[in-house]
Amino acid sequence: MPRTALIAGATGLVGSECLRLLVASRAYDRVIVVARRPSGAASSPPKVQEIIVDFAALESVQSRLVADDVFCALGTTIRKAGSQAKFREVDFEYPKRLAELTLAGGAKHFSLVSALGATSASNVFYSRVKGELEDAVRAMKWPGLCLLRPSVIAGDRQESRPVERLLEHALRFAPRKWRPVPAREIAAAMVATALQARKGLTILESAGIPPQAAQLR
Repeated sequence: MPRTALIAGATGLVGSECLRLLVASRAYDRVIVVARRPSGAASSPPKVQEIIVDFAALESVQSRLVADDVFCALGTTIRKAGSQAKFREVDFEYPKRLAELTLAGGAKHFSLVSALGATSASNVFYSRVKGELEDAVRAMKWPGLCLLRPSVIAGDRQESRPVERLLEHALRFAPRKWRPVPAREIAAAMVATALQARKGLTILESAGIPPQAAQLR
C-alpha cells in the first residue's frame, strides 16, 4: 500500500537528500515537508505537501502531522544558534515534540539523525543533548525507531560551516569510525530502514552506515 512520509529539516544537508529519495520512491504517494519557511519543495512534485510552521508551535498543526514514516534531520550548531539554550531548543525540544505529535497521529516509524558519541552521560554539551534526545524518543516506545549516529557529515552545504568543512578534510583517512559520512548515504540508510519496516530499535553507528545503501524503489 502507498505510504505517507513526513520530513523535518528538508533544507539541510541530510534532509535535502532524504527528501529527494522520498519523492523518487514509488513506496510513498505523499511526502509532507514541515518547515519554518517556504523551501520551494512543494512547487514541483505534486506528491509533496509543505506545512509552514514555527516549530515552537507545532501543536497548532498537529492534525496535519499524519504520516506512516517520519524522518527528522533537524539540527543546528551552537555558533549559529547563538547560545546553548537556543541550540537545545532546536536540537532537543523541536525533534522531541515532533516525535510526540506524529506518534500520537499514528506514525509507525521514526528515523532520527543523531551524532557519533551521543549519550546523556557525556561531559560534552553537544553530545549530551543528542543523547538526551535519543533517550526521550526511545522512551516513547515507537513501533519502529532508527537512530543514526554519523561522524562529520560530508556534502555540499548551502550555508557556511568552516569547522565541519575542516574536519571533513582532516578525517578522510582516519579510522572508519571517525571518517566523514556522505549525506546521501545517511539519507539512503534512513529511507531504507523505514521501507524495511523494521520493528523495535535500530542503531546505525557511523561505521555501520552502508557505503552504498540499499537501492530504493
